[in-house]
Amino acid sequence: MEPYLKELSEKYGVHICGEGGEYETFTLDCPLFKKRIVVDESEVVIHSADAFAPVGYLNLSRLHLEDKVTDNISFLVPSSICPCLSSLGTNPDFEEMEDFCGCISPKVDWRVKDDGHHITRPSLCTKKTIHGYQWISGVTASCTHMEKEVIIQEIKQAFSILQEALESTEFEFKDIVLVNLYVRRMNDFELINSVYQTYFDVNPPARVCVEAPLFDGILFQADCLVHKHEMMNNDNVRHEKQVMHVQSISHWAPANIGPYSQAVKVEDVIYCAGQIALVPCTMKLVAGGIRAEAVLSLNHVEKVLNAMSEHTSLNHIMLAICYVTNKKDIPTVQKLWCRKLKEHATQVTEYDEPSVTHGPLVVAVVPHLPRDASVEWHVVAMNDDPTQRKFISMAGKLQGCKIDCEAVGSSSMSSVALSVSLSLTSQLMASVALDSMLHELSSVMLTAVKELSQDDNLTLLCCRTFYIKDCISGHSLLTGLEEFLKELLGPKSPALILVPVTDLPDLQILHVACWLSL
Repeated sequence: MEPYLKELSEKYGVHICGEGGEYETFTLDCPLFKKRIVVDESEVVIHSADAFAPVGYLNLSRLHLEDKVTDNISFLVPSSICPCLSSLGTNPDFEEMEDFCGCISPKVDWRVKDDGHHITRPSLCTKKTIHGYQWISGVTASCTHMEKEVIIQEIKQAFSILQEALESTEFEFKDIVLVNLYVRRMNDFELINSVYQTYFDVNPPARVCVEAPLFDGILFQADCLVHKHEMMNNDNVRHEKQVMHVQSISHWAPANIGPYSQAVKVEDVIYCAGQIALVPCTMKLVAGGIRAEAVLSLNHVEKVLNAMSEHTSLNHIMLAICYVTNKKDIPTVQKLWCRKLKEHATQVTEYDEPSVTHGPLVVAVVPHLPRDASVEWHVVAMNDDPTQRKFISMAGKLQGCKIDCEAVGSSSMSSVALSVSLSLTSQLMASVALDSMLHELSSVMLTAVKELSQDDNLTLLCCRTFYIKDCISGHSLLTGLEEFLKELLGPKSPALILVPVTDLPDLQILHVACWLSL
């Protein structure tokens, strides 16, 4: 048995001595089982009849399977008393909310300087930080054919490109911490996922998956954050990665519905997977519309954070991205976000302590989300002291546009989250100079970083740029931002990830979410 037990330990982390109840537990039935196990015959075998510490084992000599009463697992707990839904309660703030009449996305004629240069493909890999982080972007699968075999080959080709990028920087798939996956059609997700899962083992990275209006012919685009453990001379692991990969159905939070982990923690940073409003005990989308979905999915985020690191809550979030499928739902998620943060901040600062500094919230409207959800939350949190964080806000103006920038640095200043949005000052704007706008946006962004921290080792890893597809040319945006970021940062330019969306809040036409790390 010893070689087999060692193999189990290496594969799944099971303690060889059975510490934690692995050997004392035998599951006869659970919601994941299609049938239940029935024990027909068993016997207790005494291995050592010691008077003080006898050792024995239960030999299950004959068993059989039986059909369950029903395949619907929702019968286990009535919804009226289900603890999964206790967080919903009654929210008067949402019940009395007026219907939102959103603005029509503006149509702008962008004046673009054309220097005759062709658009260049974004660099796949950023420079590695001193703590071993690197961002890989530009992984895409292009396909104009509808044949299943052709699509699968294109997906495999995209992952081969990712594998080459990993190997070129001495990384492996197991070193990936977080994956952002944007698909052109959610209907293609099952096929993409069937290839995706073959590249990951028992502890896959956290993942965010949404549908986005990608360029014609693009099946999906992906980017990922990678990190490798560093071994010290005394065999201690520096910057150790911890993974939460829960597949059992419970009343806690949703089990994984794919090859991803709920969260991955590297040192003090927690990277969470996207959370939608699945009822944990049934794994079905909660009823009640956007209000119920927004509350339950954000509650899942909080539970994952707390389970990943004790005493970690929404106060510790450095950056939050909320995807919704309807612009009229933006005020609902914004109001919920502010209310929840206020509740948590009050708990921390009720004795006149310094106020809590929260990370920025980015909201984007996309066509579809997994399971036809209305909202999905994705957060990055820091297990630091949120009352000791650094914060800076800046603003800029151009003719017809305004720029708003917020940056939050962790208490140790090992990580910084930055949000820069570009909005039109009027819905009637007809013409805007794109080049000067992007130059000012890049300057404001980097000025904020320099004012927040003078540490040259703090590296701008990723600029996730959400833009309204019907308002801005993606090719012009990519060319302009690449040019100005390279001009300002040189070889330390970040991964520039363009995400076309159907809409943004108010008169925003572009919103950049950045992540910096040592």
